[in-house]
Amino acid sequence: MPEPGRIVVEPLVRAALLEDIGHGGDLTTDATIPPGRMATARVVARRPGVVAGLGAAMLAFRLLDDSMQIDAAIADGEPVRPGECIVEIRGHARAILTAERTALNFLGRLSGIATATRTLVDLVAGTRARVADTRKTTPGLRALEKYAVRCGGGTNHRFGLGDAVLVKDNHLAVTGSVRAAVAAVRAHVGHTVKVEVEVDTLDQLREALDEPIDAVLLDNMTPDQLAEAVRLVNGRMLTEASGGVTSETIRAIARSGVDVISVGWLTHGAPALDLSLEVDGLS
Repeated sequence: MPEPGRIVVEPLVRAALLEDIGHGGDLTTDATIPPGRMATARVVARRPGVVAGLGAAMLAFRLLDDSMQIDAAIADGEPVRPGECIVEIRGHARAILTAERTALNFLGRLSGIATATRTLVDLVAGTRARVADTRKTTPGLRALEKYAVRCGGGTNHRFGLGDAVLVKDNHLAVTGSVRAAVAAVRAHVGHTVKVEVEVDTLDQLREALDEPIDAVLLDNMTPDQLAEAVRLVNGRMLTEASGGVTSETIRAIARSGVDVISVGWLTHGAPALDLSLEVDGLS
């Protein structure tokens, strides 16, 4: 699960720091902490979860103090228990305190996504289903949020509109039929581009099965309908279930035999993991 590179992450972290520091600096820290004071601090989990986003979080400190010493006790993708230290940092106290909230915002947000993903992945264990995200991401943070899903054991759907074709209900409303939409798509894209079609009913699925597509998105179907859809597809294309997925429903959805279960709330509704930064000492 490769982490997004610094060329992607640094502009996001810089923007977040600028949002917090603004044009006035850190009034409280600048007034109370002498410039040369050093400090040691730890980021500690208050709740159990899965860690994600250490790179972005630690970059917040390093952008304010490039000599910051960082010792991670837990890596991205690994579980953390309440009270457990995730990472210890040592450097200029002003930099630590000024970057604290930005760092915790990234780490808490991304760890929350990874934690929610791991919960769903564990719930479908023993089935063929993979848990996937969607494009319902925070504007500007898609690369990091999709990385967090991978840290939790999930898989990524399209990163953007240019990755693959997904013919949705509104496309069908304009084109008039699955056949017309697929014909238009195949005439427009290259042979290496995968094509998926969203269907709401089994009759729509039967229509889609006659077309040259790679995957079918089964939208808001019951587990019984999904099982019938899987039977109709019979391995000819990938099956994806979407809509109404919760921790209470995902096991039944997975037992229908679908290949992928996509969950939008992983990246737009997962609660942040509760973390704190504790300063252990000043020097």
